[in-house]
Parts: sequence; C-alpha cells; structure tokens
Amino acid sequence: MLDRHRSELDRGAAHLGWKVGFGAPAALARFGLDRPLVGALTAGRGLASGAEASVSGWTRGVIEAELAAYLARDIGGAATAEEALDAVAGWSLAIELADVDQPPDDVEEVLAGNIYHRHVVLGGRAPAAVDPAAAFVTVRRDGVEVASVDDPRELVGDLGWVLATTASTLAAAGDRLRSGDVVITGSVMPPMPIAAGETWEVTADGFGPVEVRLVR
Repeated sequence: MLDRHRSELDRGAAHLGWKVGFGAPAALARFGLDRPLVGALTAGRGLASGAEASVSGWTRGVIEAELAAYLARDIGGAATAEEALDAVAGWSLAIELADVDQPPDDVEEVLAGNIYHRHVVLGGRAPAAVDPAAAFVTVRRDGVEVASVDDPRELVGDLGWVLATTASTLAAAGDRLRSGDVVITGSVMPPMPIAAGETWEVTADGFGPVEVRLVR
C-alpha cells in the first residue's frame, strides 16, 4: 500500500493523510489483528461536502460515517494515546465511500487495494476542545434517518489509541503521522450499501454536517 501511495505522489498526487479500517472488534478478531489496518488518502480523492460522486462501475459500494482528526504536530511511533490526542488541532465528521470489489478474505490483498477506498468527504472542522467521543452521530439517506450511534467508540475504539497505533504502524513501515495530516478514524457504525441517485448526510451536535450525492 505504501509503495502504491508513494508512486502516486511521485506522479503528482497530493498527500492528504491516512485512513484506518477493519478496526471493529469483530474484524480485529476475524483477522487476528491487534490494531486497525492503515491506508492512505490523497487530495485528488477528497470531495467537498455537498459534492457529487460517481459510483458507475463499482462492484459493491458502501458508505461509512467517520470522525476525522486534523493533526497540528507529528506523532511518533512510540506515542501514547494521550500524546496522540494532544497532537490533534480539530475534528470533523467525514464520509468515506468505498467499493468492496473483492471479498475481504486476505489482509494483504485488502491493504494492496488501499482498504477499498474511493473517496473521502470532509465536513466543517470543529476545535479540538469538542469531544468526538460524545458525538451522537446520525446518518440520513434522502433526508430519512437510517442509522445513529451515541458512542462512536463502540466500533472504532478509543480515538487516542487509534491514532497512536496508526503512528506505530506507519513508523514500522518507514513513514509517520505528520503535522497537517488528516486521519479518518474508522466507521462509527456498520458500512451501508449505496446506489446512484441517493443523497447521504451525516450530522452530529457540535460538528458541521457532511453530505454527498451519488451519481452514475
């Protein structure tokens, strides 16, 4: 995955940050992992809230409601969860669009495909003082509520731990979390199937909403 990301940067892509995936307790147990997988984000796959995203040709598109951390300082590979959180300058809601184009059976294949990532949509940034763990997150499809969660940590775990393990994983692979990186920290509820023609919105008190319209 990192080789692919570096190759994209060499060809002119702009680095945006990192994503984690398969961090839910059931996924960790299934693959025998002690931490989430780590993938890369590039600016070219980033969308503004309210934008359109084409899902034409996708195999099995899904949407994930996530929290995004904005880093003000580097996070070293040996950082504690508390130190990782101290490096965060702000938070936002995020939508990740993924295409599960092959069965999630082999960890190496999942990583090679950047954990199914296609797009990230970022909402308005809230200050670091806003507690993302206390966010009541609601997802709507075409204006109708379809899911909600009152504790984002149920699936993603402690957010400081997520950032610290991401930093540790990257350090072991010769990279790092840097100041200016955006990290989407995993889906706070199970991924939901999507189809062209739908508009999806994620909201939470204290955060700006984030929305995307799906087209062919």
